[in-house]
Amino acid sequence: MPSNKPFTLATPMLMSEFFEIPLYQRALLATLIIGFVNGYTSAFVLLHRSPLKLTALSHSLLPGVAIAAWIFTLGVFSAFFGAVIAAVAIGVLTVLLSRVTKISDDTVLAVLYTGAFAVGIMVLQKLGSNQDLENWLLGNILGLSDIDLWMSFGVGIIAVTMLSLFRRAVVINLFDPEVAASLGIRTRLLDYASFAILILVLVTTLQAVGCILAIGMIVTPAAIVRSFVSTPETLFPLSGLVGAGGSALGLILSIQFGQPAGASIAATLAGLFILSVIIRVSLPGNRA
Repeated sequence: MPSNKPFTLATPMLMSEFFEIPLYQRALLATLIIGFVNGYTSAFVLLHRSPLKLTALSHSLLPGVAIAAWIFTLGVFSAFFGAVIAAVAIGVLTVLLSRVTKISDDTVLAVLYTGAFAVGIMVLQKLGSNQDLENWLLGNILGLSDIDLWMSFGVGIIAVTMLSLFRRAVVINLFDPEVAASLGIRTRLLDYASFAILILVLVTTLQAVGCILAIGMIVTPAAIVRSFVSTPETLFPLSGLVGAGGSALGLILSIQFGQPAGASIAATLAGLFILSVIIRVSLPGNRA
């Protein structure tokens, strides 16, 4: 998770110097891992048509981190489990309150995540650390520890493996749950497992870009690739590669120009998306 110590970006440097500094090597490795996992998972998010709900969940992670830091002090495992518990709690409350009030789950989720995010900010302010607040809001991938790196790798292995092994079942369930059930697919269990994977990926993404910008890494890669592929079998791996490459490019640009890494990564992915749209509409047969 983001380090408690502030890190000041260095002045622009040569690319050869970038690859020689251990701090930047670690950050680049973490960016490639987190970027690939987010990109691979973004294919599921795009097919599920749930980016706005995922935005709410990413913002709801902050109070879990803040309360965990308040009770146990801020650490890798306290922050991780605090964020997971917060996301699960918001998800369960959304379902329960939607059923009780008959209000749409989108509306309930919007209310809950806004309130949860506000609580998280107030708790962090009470802790008296503006730097911690900035790290969790915007990320601090240059402050990763070895444990953070291994955690990102472990979550990545789990997420990519599960989505790969059950990709066919996941895709069928996304397009037609009734057909999936008729084929013997345990749709409810699959939904819960997919939700758990999304939460784990979101939590590790906090290390790179923080709560506010996390949604960009887990939505944009598949949006970039979608215009050029027609099958889920291609969408998942290509989205992973785009996520890794685009995130790494954003990190390198952030160091070259002395900008915050999280903002640079999110902006780079957004720029690549716009570029992909321009290329797509410029291809023969796609012009108005």
